[in-house]
Amino acid sequence: MKLDGKTVLIIGLKRTGVSVARFVAQHGGRVRVTDRQTEEQLKDELIQIADIVPEVCLGTEDKTLLTGIDLVIPSPGVPCTAPLLVAARRRGIPVWSEIELAFRFLRAPVLAVTGTNGKSTTTTLLGECLREYGQRVFVGGNLGTPLLDAVSGKYDAIVAEVSSFQLEWVEQFRPHIGIWLNLTEDHLDRHGTLQAYGEAKQALFLRQTSADWAIINRQDPEVQRFTHGLPGQILSFGWEPVAHGIWIDRATNTLIVSNNRRETRLALAAVRLYGRHNLENVMAAVGAATLWGVPGDVIEKVLARFTGLRHRLELVATKHGVAYFDDSKGTNVGAVVQSLASFDGPVILLAGGVDKGGDYSPLRSLVQSKVRQLILFGAARDLIAAALGNETDTLVVDTLAEAVRAAAMAARVGDTVLLSPACASFDQFRNYAHRGEVFRAAVEAL
Repeated sequence: MKLDGKTVLIIGLKRTGVSVARFVAQHGGRVRVTDRQTEEQLKDELIQIADIVPEVCLGTEDKTLLTGIDLVIPSPGVPCTAPLLVAARRRGIPVWSEIELAFRFLRAPVLAVTGTNGKSTTTTLLGECLREYGQRVFVGGNLGTPLLDAVSGKYDAIVAEVSSFQLEWVEQFRPHIGIWLNLTEDHLDRHGTLQAYGEAKQALFLRQTSADWAIINRQDPEVQRFTHGLPGQILSFGWEPVAHGIWIDRATNTLIVSNNRRETRLALAAVRLYGRHNLENVMAAVGAATLWGVPGDVIEKVLARFTGLRHRLELVATKHGVAYFDDSKGTNVGAVVQSLASFDGPVILLAGGVDKGGDYSPLRSLVQSKVRQLILFGAARDLIAAALGNETDTLVVDTLAEAVRAAAMAARVGDTVLLSPACASFDQFRNYAHRGEVFRAAVEAL
């Protein structure tokens, strides 16, 4: 579809909505924008699109907004059940996500990363490997920069983090290399079931061809359930040796990529990331970089300097023999399971926030075996206490700052204080990054 002369309805005017609006206008389309928020709440976004003179209709979901519309593009936060999206489908009006629109204009191959946890770390690491190899690389998507921003640039590769929300409205989106890291319960308040969540992720791979690659976690049973019979070539990663795939030789601390009788070996001694799950992220990123043709010595150079991302199992400080880790990005139970598994010594776990509809029971055995004290805060504190409070010494407080002070009082030399909330942040914070900064400030104030 050419945008020239078309009228496009954009639902949701935040960062993605602004990018879409400007893109449509630049390509000769007419823009109609709607959002539940008020003009005052959206004043910064409205300033950014004022020069394209859009038709702005705020605070309404009236079906008349679809009159004369050729294409609807919802922001990722808009659920499939939104009245305007349901009505658009009934009328036969195409609905595309922003990544679908971008894909139809991109001129460089896409390398896309999805999964419940580890997407941002893997995406960033892969992008760094390609840059070190001398490639012109765009890194973005769900990571922060809309994929549409890549259309006007000259790139050799597009490396994109892709969420399940973005994959709900794709028709042609097809990565040359797709990565599926893991699948655990998350966003069930949006998708309803793990089955529906997995089907959304699966859409990343369904339009691949035999010339494309799917890098998948062979030891995640849920990923395996959705990846049988995919059309692309499969390269799996895991912890045990296989004839064709990626694994780590733990005896020599070496990562091995075996592909079409070619074997690449990489030393991991200099890797500076914490946790078994981060080594899985490394396996996936290295596999994709190897398929792209990046030499092993280049990848090793990147691995030696890459320290991970903010708020993702990040060491904040060590005080009085106690290590404080910020894992504010651990917004679901699966992420907390991975983080707890990274520590051998006693852990004081800080958790809570906005419940996302998941099941906390997968944490029980780890809480029993590793968590000396569980400190709960935020909106979901009582819900988590009901599920896990009997497994270890549990304290319920109001705020994260209180939780940090209580943890410091209870901590002993050799303990780890871990913020890994298993919940969204929007009860007390702007986002997970804000929550992580509040944690850091509270630790520094001890």
